This record gives sequence, C-alpha cells and structure tokens, in this order.
Amino acid sequence: MTRVRALTETDLPTVAGIYAHYVTTTVATFDETPLTPGDWRAKAAAITGAGLPFLVAETDGAVTGYAYVAQYRPKPAYRHTLEDTIYLAPGSTGKGLGRLLLGELIAAAGRTEARQLVAVIADSGDPASARLHERFGFEQAGRLRSVGFKQGRWIDTVLMQLDLR
Repeated sequence: MTRVRALTETDLPTVAGIYAHYVTTTVATFDETPLTPGDWRAKAAAITGAGLPFLVAETDGAVTGYAYVAQYRPKPAYRHTLEDTIYLAPGSTGKGLGRLLLGELIAAAGRTEARQLVAVIADSGDPASARLHERFGFEQAGRLRSVGFKQGRWIDTVLMQLDLR
C-alpha cells in the first residue's frame, strides 16, 4: 500500500540516496555531485519554511519517491510561480507513484498564493516525465536548446506550465 505524506527528518537519507542515483547515472538533473543529507535538511527547511509542500511516497513503510515545489526563480516578481520536482526510487517507476505524488503536489500548490506551476524537464529522450505532466494539464511552454552538458552530451530542457487559478 502506498500513501503520500509530508517529509520527515528521518526521510532525508533516503531522499538523498534517491537523488544521488539520478545525479550519478542520468541526465534527469543537471547536478553533477550528489547532495548530502545535510544539504537536503537545509533545502527541506527552506521549502517548508516558506509554506511550500515537500512530500514523500511511502510504500509498505519505505520511501519510494518524493516531490516538492519551490519558487521558480529567486527574484521577487517570480514569487507567484513555483517549480515542481519529482523523483522516484530506482525500481519504483511505472507503478503510478509519479501520478500520485504529482496529484497531491498540485493540490498542495493550489492552496498557496501561487498562480503558476512550472516543470523544467531535461530532455533525456524518455518522455515519461512530460507525459505525466501533460496528464495533469501542463502545457509545453518552450524548449531551451543545449543548455546543459552532462555525461558527454548537450541536453535540452522542456518547459511546461500549469495555471493554478
């Protein structure tokens, strides 16, 4: 059985491990060095301290994914625009966890003062993330070509946007 709940301090090592997998083995993130649990502690405190959701999917007592929103860009005029982030544990994809997390995340983001939710998706050749966002009404808003260089190749990002109001 899977449930979505708020992140707790004890989830941070698992969150760090999930993210480290994507940092070291994929181009899904443009980070090249995994974040430590301490880094995640500071990030989670900033997100939740701003009144924004940081959620985890828990399956049979184990964290199998996480999702959060943060301000899209740091400049004040962006304060009503959020960016979503979702990562699933290796071996947990294709089981509906992304759909469960994104649905809960959108609902929680809708309870904030935000008007727009943006997804910045690395175009790795796998359409799963874009398809997931499309199912929730996100529309493609643009493409930034060759903006990331990782694992010996240039990577585009696809921008998707959902109106929360």
